[in-house]
Order: sequence, then C-alpha cells, then structure tokens
Amino acid sequence: MGKKENNINFDKVVKDKKLPILTIDNRWHELFTEDQKTPEIQELEQKVNNLLKKQGKLVNDIKDMKKLKNGLIKDIMENMDVGNDLIGKAKEKKLDKNKQFINEINEKIEFAMDELADIPYQIKKENEELLSESIKNFYTQLEINKTELKEVAAWISSIREELKRKILIKQDLETKNTKIYTYMHDILGAELMELFDKENGTKQ
Repeated sequence: MGKKENNINFDKVVKDKKLPILTIDNRWHELFTEDQKTPEIQELEQKVNNLLKKQGKLVNDIKDMKKLKNGLIKDIMENMDVGNDLIGKAKEKKLDKNKQFINEINEKIEFAMDELADIPYQIKKENEELLSESIKNFYTQLEINKTELKEVAAWISSIREELKRKILIKQDLETKNTKIYTYMHDILGAELMELFDKENGTKQ
C-alpha cells in the first residue's frame, strides 16, 4: 500500500496556540521513548531545555545581584557620616566604590532583565516547532497503526470463524460419542461396558 499523501501545514496548525512546554509534559514523554525521537525532535527538545535552563539561571542571577545590591546600599547607609580624618577619607573611598559597584550591578540587572523578558518568546517559538515536528511523527505513526489494525482485525475475524467451525466439530463429535456410548451401554449392559472402558480408556 502506498504512503498516504500528507498536505497538512502543521506549523500553521500549532501557531499561536496555548501549548504546554512539551519537554516538561509527561504525556509528551509517554508518547516518545528515546529511540523513537527523530534527530530533528532531539535537536528541538535540546533547544527548549537549554532555554529553560537559561531562564532559570537568569532568574537566580538577578536574585543574587539584587541581594548584593541591597547589601551595598545598606553598607552605604551605615557609613554616610564621613569625616575629614583618615578614617573618614577611607569611608568616602569605600562609598565611591560601592556606588560604582551599584551602578555596574544595575546595568547587569537591566541587561539580564531584558534577556529574561525575551526568553518566553524564544521558548514559545522552539516549543511550537517541536510540537509541529512531533505531530508529523504522530501522523505517520497513526497511518502505520491504522494499517496494522486492519491486518490484526482481519486475522482476528478469520480466527474467530475458524474457532466457531472447530467448536461445532467438537460438539458434533461429542454428541456422536455420547450416542454411541449410550447405545452400547443399553445393549451390552453396565458390567460389559466397564470392561470395555478399562480396555479402551473411554470411560464417560
């Protein structure tokens, strides 16, 4: 049987749908064992996972930078009383450095926030591509399964007919044996039939 022509635009089907992230969806994993994943699916899966890891790292990095920034601000607040002595000048120098660090941290936080804001769109794009590629695979598998199901159903049907025929033959043979046994019992009597049964192993 020739392969069924597939004219479905799977990219269009999945576009802008509200989708679960496939790589953390147990149902998706149940449908794909590792050996069933095509190279394309494996590559897209890796892209989605890498973006998820990057997203998690950025969230933690921003959290750590904000914590560091708060510590620096606290230190500035505690050392604002700057005098003209050596200690005062040392404090002033430290305050300037802390302010510089805060400015640098602010820039890094802003950059990380911009990156973080863009990641959901990247995940969405790669996730849609992964689903599109997965559906192509599912479509092919469905067609293969349909063909196999027809073959199995035909085999079951033929076996069922054969089974019915064999059951009728069995019932017919049992009926004939019962009639023969009953007739012989009536003619020969119980005592002779027991001898017959012992000799032939045909005890009913």
